[in-house]
Amino acid sequence: MMTIDFISANIYASIYFYVMLFVVLFTILHSFTLDIDDRKNLSYIRNMNFFVLFFSIFYIGLRPINEVFVDMVSYAAFFNMTKQGSQFIPITGDVLFDAYSFLCSKIMNVQSYFLLCTIIYIVPLYIVSKKWFGEYAFYAFLALIISFSFWAYGTNGIRNGLSTSLFILAISRDKRLFQILWIIVAIGFHKSILLPTICFIVAQLYHKPNKILMFWVLCILLSVSLGHFWENLFSNLNIDDRISYLANEGNSSIVTATKFRWDFLLYSSIGAFAGWYYINKLHFEDRIYNCLYTTYLLSNAFWILIIRASYSNRFAYLSWFILALIVIYPLLKENLVNNQQVKIGFVLLAYFSFTFIMNVIIY
Repeated sequence: MMTIDFISANIYASIYFYVMLFVVLFTILHSFTLDIDDRKNLSYIRNMNFFVLFFSIFYIGLRPINEVFVDMVSYAAFFNMTKQGSQFIPITGDVLFDAYSFLCSKIMNVQSYFLLCTIIYIVPLYIVSKKWFGEYAFYAFLALIISFSFWAYGTNGIRNGLSTSLFILAISRDKRLFQILWIIVAIGFHKSILLPTICFIVAQLYHKPNKILMFWVLCILLSVSLGHFWENLFSNLNIDDRISYLANEGNSSIVTATKFRWDFLLYSSIGAFAGWYYINKLHFEDRIYNCLYTTYLLSNAFWILIIRASYSNRFAYLSWFILALIVIYPLLKENLVNNQQVKIGFVLLAYFSFTFIMNVIIY
C-alpha cells in the first residue's frame, strides 16, 4: 500500500493543522451567511463532514513510518516482530491490542495496519457524532478531530488513542450490555482507560455535577499546596507499570511535565467552565451531558493531583479526549443563545486556537 512520502515528515503535521484551520474558518464564514438549518448550510456540513472524515483517515493512516512520529517506529518494529513469529506473544501488556496486532500481521502489511488503526481511531468519533447530533454531526466531529491531543494520539500514543475512541463509542450505546462490552474492549486496548471507566460509573450513580465541580476545584488547591505528595502516593500503589510515569522522567514528543502546568490547567478549565455555564447559566438539562461532564471533571481532577509528574499529560489525555464534547454538545442539542450558529463557529475557532498555537507555533 502506498504512503504519502512525497511530503516531508517534518512538516507533515503542520499541513494537517493548516487544512483544519481552513475548514474552521470556512465554517465560520458559513455561520455568518446562513442559518444553521438552512438547506445550503445542511448541504455544506454534510459534504464537509465526509471530507474531514476521509481526509483525516487517509492523511493520518498513510503517513510514512518515520521517527518524527516517535512511537510509530516502535509499533512498526513490534508489528514486524509479530509477523515473523508463528505464535501469539503478548508484547505491550494490553492483551486485546496485542491480539489485534497479531491478527493483522498475518493478513496485511505494516502500512495497512496503521491505516486500520487510524480507521478504528477516527470512525467511532464519526459514529458517535452522527448518533448524538444527527444532521449537525459535523460540528461535533470537527471539534473532536481539532482537539489539542488528537494528532498526537493518532500518530504517536496509538494504543491510548484507540482505547479512548472505543470508550466514547461505548458510552454512546443505549443498551448497558453493549456499553460494558465496548468498555471491556477499550480496556483491552489500553488499561489506562480504567480511570475514565471508574469516573463514568461514578457519574452514572451520582447526579450532582456542581458538587463534582467543587471537588475539581478542591483538587487544584490540594495539588498546589501539597506539591509532589500525590505523585509519590500514587506511584507507590504499583497498580500498573504505567504508574511509573509518575516517578520517572524521560523523552517524548507528547509534552511531558515536571512543574505545575498552569497553561494545561487553563486548557482543562475550559471544560470545567463550559459545563458550569451550560448547566447553571443556560439551564441546559441533559442526562448524557451531565454524565460526560462529571466523567471529565473526575478524570481531570486525578491529573491535576499529579500535574507535576513526568508524562502527566498522558493522564490528562484521559479527560481531554472528551473535552470537545463538553464544549460543543449543548449547542447542538438545544437553541440556547441568540445567533447560535455564529456562536458555534466562534467556539470552534477558539477551541482550535489552542491546538494550532501549541502544535504549530510553539512546538
